[in-house]
Amino acid sequence: MTPSAKNALAIDQYLKFLADMLHQRLSRYFEAHPGPTKFDDIKKLVSARDDSELSIFIRRHKLTPEEIIVVLLALAPHVRPEFFDIILSQTLPQAGDFPQIGGTRGKQSRGFMPTGETALFLLAGDNLHRRFELQHIFDSEHLFAQQNILRLNEPEPGEPLLSGRIVMARDYLELFISGRFLRPRLSMDFPAEYISTELSEEELVLPETTWSQLNELEHWINWQAVMMQQWHMRKWIRRGYRALFHGPSGTGKTLAALVLGKKTGKDVFRIDLSMVVSKFIGETEKNLSQLFERARSKDWILFFDEADALFGKRTNVRDAHDKYANQEVAYLLQRIENHDGLVILASNFKTNIDEAFLRRFQSVVYFPLPGPEERYALWQKVMPQHRDVQTPDPKELLTIAKKYELTGANIVNIVQFCCLSALANHTTEITLEALKTGIEREFQKEGKVF
Repeated sequence: MTPSAKNALAIDQYLKFLADMLHQRLSRYFEAHPGPTKFDDIKKLVSARDDSELSIFIRRHKLTPEEIIVVLLALAPHVRPEFFDIILSQTLPQAGDFPQIGGTRGKQSRGFMPTGETALFLLAGDNLHRRFELQHIFDSEHLFAQQNILRLNEPEPGEPLLSGRIVMARDYLELFISGRFLRPRLSMDFPAEYISTELSEEELVLPETTWSQLNELEHWINWQAVMMQQWHMRKWIRRGYRALFHGPSGTGKTLAALVLGKKTGKDVFRIDLSMVVSKFIGETEKNLSQLFERARSKDWILFFDEADALFGKRTNVRDAHDKYANQEVAYLLQRIENHDGLVILASNFKTNIDEAFLRRFQSVVYFPLPGPEERYALWQKVMPQHRDVQTPDPKELLTIAKKYELTGANIVNIVQFCCLSALANHTTEITLEALKTGIEREFQKEGKVF
C-alpha cells in the first residue's frame, strides 16, 4: 500500500469518528440530553497497529483526545470540503446559522471551516468551566503553537477571540496526506528560500581566526539548550543568537553559513530582502511573523544576505512609502532581536550597519580577502579532480596565488571559464595561459588593472 493510500484510509476512519462526535453533540444539544460525548473512544483508533503519518504523529506527541479532535477539525476542510456542511444539514432543525457552533467561510472556499468556537462547542458544549479549561489548546505555549502545527487565526478587531479560524500549517497538512515534509518555497507569502551546498567543511578555505569565530556559532547550536535550561541561564542570557558576517564580496560568507547548517543538521533559509517591504500595509508583518514562527519551530538558520541595504541608517521619510518602509524595517529588527534561533546577517561593509543594532550581535565574524596561502589552497581545491584533466603545475599555481589578489568567488569563476574553454576546444588541458586570460576577465569586471 502506498503512503498516500495508507494515510487516506486512516484519515477516513478518523473523520468518521469526528462525524459521530458532531452528530452526538448536536443531537444532545437539540434534544436536551446531557449525557457525555465519548471522546476517549478515539484512542482505539490511535492504539491500533496503524503506521499512518497522522497516527504516528498522535502517538509521538501523546496527544489527548481533545487535542486529536482539534487536529481533525483543522484537517477536515482540506480533505473533505463538504464534511461539515453535510453534518449540519442533517442535524440542524432548520436552515440558517447556528452561532453556538461558530465556523466561517472563505473567499474562495464556500465550505464550512471550523473556528475556535467550533472546537469548544464540540468538546464542551455550553459547559463554561470546561470551555475555559480547554482554551489552553490555542495558547502560544501549547505544542500546536510552539511546533507551528496549527494556529487560531486572529479575529477581526472587536470580535470574540475564538471566532478565528483553525488553520493547519501547510507542511503538516502535506505530511498527513503524502507522508512527506516539504520545505516551503519562495513566494509573496513566504519571503525566504532554502539554500544548501554540496561542499564540506574541508573545502571551505578561511583564516584560522575566522574559523575560531565560526566555531562559537557551532557551540551555541550544540549547547544552548543545556546552558539555558539545565544551567538555568535563561534569566541572564537573551534567547537566540545573532551573528554578523562582514567582509568583501566573494570571501565565503554565504558558504560559511551553509557549511555550518550542513555540519549541525540545520536547514538554512535566505531571506529575500526585496520582498520584506510590501506595498500592502500590514502584509509584510504577517508574512514575517509566519516566517519567524516556522523558523523557530523547525530550528532553521535564517540568513540575511547583503543586509546593509536594509539594516543601515534609516530612510529619511519623503513619502508614505518611506514611512511604511521604516515601520517594516523596525518590525523586522524587533523580530530578529526576539528570535529564539540563529540569525546570520551578511554585509560587505561593517560600517554600513546601524551602530545601535551592531551592539546586539553576539558574534561579529570578519571574512577578509584571502592571502597567498588561502589563494593557493583555493586554486588547488577548485581545479577539476578528474584523472583525465591536466591542470597547471602546483608551482605555477603558487606563483599565481602570490601574484594576483583574488577572492574565492573570483577563483571559481576563473576555473569555470577555463573548463568551458577547454571543453569547447575539445581538449582536457587547462593551461597557465587560460588561467591568466580568466584572471584578466575578472579584473576587467571589477575595473582593476591586470
